[in-house]
Amino acid sequence: MRKIMEEKIDFVITWVDGNDPKWLKEKKKYELDNESDDRDIRFRDMGTLKYLFRGIEKFSPWVNKIYFVTWGHLPDWLDTENPKLEIINHKDFIPEKYLPTFNSNTIDLNLYRIKNLSKNFVYFNDDMFILKELKPTDFFKKGLPCNEATLSVATPEKRHHNYTPIMNMEIINEYFSRQEVMKKHPFQWFNLKYGKYLLANFCLLPWKRFSGIRYDHLPSSLQKGTFEELWRKEHDIFDMTCMNKFRSPYDINQWLLQDWQICTGNFVPRSIKIGEGNIDVNDDLKSNEKIYKSISKPKYKMTAINDMIFNENNFDEVKKHILQNFEILLPSPSSFER
Repeated sequence: MRKIMEEKIDFVITWVDGNDPKWLKEKKKYELDNESDDRDIRFRDMGTLKYLFRGIEKFSPWVNKIYFVTWGHLPDWLDTENPKLEIINHKDFIPEKYLPTFNSNTIDLNLYRIKNLSKNFVYFNDDMFILKELKPTDFFKKGLPCNEATLSVATPEKRHHNYTPIMNMEIINEYFSRQEVMKKHPFQWFNLKYGKYLLANFCLLPWKRFSGIRYDHLPSSLQKGTFEELWRKEHDIFDMTCMNKFRSPYDINQWLLQDWQICTGNFVPRSIKIGEGNIDVNDDLKSNEKIYKSISKPKYKMTAINDMIFNENNFDEVKKHILQNFEILLPSPSSFER
């Protein structure tokens, strides 16, 4: 029997150079309200991007195209002539009425508009990394995205009053009954691949509504059709989010798309062991050795190092150690480097 070929899969990476003087000048033209999130950590560059490209080339050489999305600036080391690389400016796909934007949610919610982007694609933030060999079936199987369906309790971020997880859940609960969804797709919700997080699905069974859907800060398997469907159904809230020049605590975000895929049963269960997101680097440099080694001697296939965890007082020192350990794992330049 002839083997069925999987459809092509593209990667999308979003990046911003928060030190670009032209970008900073443009950004200063727009006023912030008291609730907008304009912290430097939303925009500063850790210098780790080249290791994302090295990891893709070494561990996921099967990728069809890499769409690199920016405001217009580019890393000076990036070889834009690489045949697998497509440079995408915000104005190439984001509707004009939303531009310019400094809101990552606006960028994310419009990714499906990128010309020639594959139907199935994987979305990376620039703080996500591939540490071991990955296969296309780690992201999509038989045309379906791979996700983990585990429940949580959506709460706003304590310090910054971000209600986005709650906003996402409000939309999910308008369209889905948690009890009916889990009854209709029991093996997608009660799957041993979810390990310790399976307990939450049992503990939250008495709740009638979705209290939240857990996610790791890891690359997302997404389908263009999910974007199109949700933009049709919830145009006003998508439009409102995209009109915000900066992140608002009342935005929705791209995790709503993944939640929708899960609630419709449009996914294949995936092991939680594939990756570890939101690496918690703290103020004690000595205690961070375990985290540094998780890069140079990885246990997981993917990880994410979230800039929000860095204290200003030790940012440079932590950054140095992180780069040193990436250099141990991925010392050879990729074909994406000049």
